[in-house]
Amino acid sequence: MRILVVDDAYFVRMALIRILEEDNHEIVGEASDGVEALEKYKILKPDLVTMDITMPRMDGIECTKKIIDYDPEAKIIICSSMGQQEFVFLAIQSGAKDFIVKPFDKERVKEAIRKYR
Repeated sequence: MRILVVDDAYFVRMALIRILEEDNHEIVGEASDGVEALEKYKILKPDLVTMDITMPRMDGIECTKKIIDYDPEAKIIICSSMGQQEFVFLAIQSGAKDFIVKPFDKERVKEAIRKYR
C-alpha cells in the first residue's frame, strides 16, 4: 500500500515509517503540516494517509476535510496523542476512517492499515 505520513514531529514520522515498512508498505511521502499534506496528497495520490491532529499552518482535522472534499474516496487514519472522545468524534466526522492513539502500539497500527488494503 502507498502511504503518505503526516506529523509535525520528525521522530513520530520515523517511528510510523518503521512500523509501516516492516509491514511491507511503501512510504510515498511525508508532510509536517496540513498545508504540505494537502499539496502532497494531490500530487502523490497515496492509497492511505496517516494524519496527526495538532500541527502548524493547518491542523489534521481541517486537512482531513479538505482531502475528503478533493477525493471522497480518500482513506485517512488519524494518529494523535489526543485520544479524548471529542477528538475521536471530530476525526471520524471529518471523514477519517480510524483513530490511533499515540504512543503507537505497533500491532494496532498494522491492524488499522490492513483494513484498507
